Amino acid sequence: MSGDLKWNKIFGAGLGTVFAILVVQQVAGMVYKTDAPEKMGYFVDAPEEAAGGPAEVVLPPDWGTILPTADLAAGEAAFARCQACHTINAGGANGVGPNLYGVVGRAVASHAGFAYSDAMTGHTSVDPTWSLDALDHFITAPGRYVPGTKMSFAGLRDTTTRVNLIAYLRSQGSAGFPIPAPDPARQPPVPGAEEPTAGPADGAEAPTDSIADTAAVQATPVAP
Repeated sequence: MSGDLKWNKIFGAGLGTVFAILVVQQVAGMVYKTDAPEKMGYFVDAPEEAAGGPAEVVLPPDWGTILPTADLAAGEAAFARCQACHTINAGGANGVGPNLYGVVGRAVASHAGFAYSDAMTGHTSVDPTWSLDALDHFITAPGRYVPGTKMSFAGLRDTTTRVNLIAYLRSQGSAGFPIPAPDPARQPPVPGAEEPTAGPADGAEAPTDSIADTAAVQATPVAP
């Protein structure tokens, strides 16, 4: 008899536990009730990019404007990373790379005693001489500008650093290489600058006050 009571107690305890769990779940569901959102996900407030906008135009350096004011000391400091492969003193020996004394304006792949790669000698058809632009392109990314070059240097992406370095190279044996005149086409537009006033339409004559004025206008040469 006592054994039956023992099993009844165990069975009753189990039922009580299950009942308690069910009650707790129901109560918790009523207390912590949440409403489903109208839209799934999170809203991120980000401005939309202009579709099909024009790509940013990167202008080449305006050497006539920036070269005269370049920092030669900073250029010499930038050249420190080139010294593992190049010398720059007059009559300096070739190393992993050719001596760079007088390199600005020098013919490409022309320094005596250095064995240039086929890629560099073939590049003479693109750049016969090391002009300012050619040096700028090459120093930016040598392997991209001259695919197959033996020069393993990754390049200088910073424009100011490149300009200072090229100015320093010019000061070492290439001071006679002329600095070009400032080129407005290479200068970024000034924000807020007024557009030039439109003149008379093509083929239309400017208004004059007298016959003399008309004659003066006709006699004045017009710039091409």
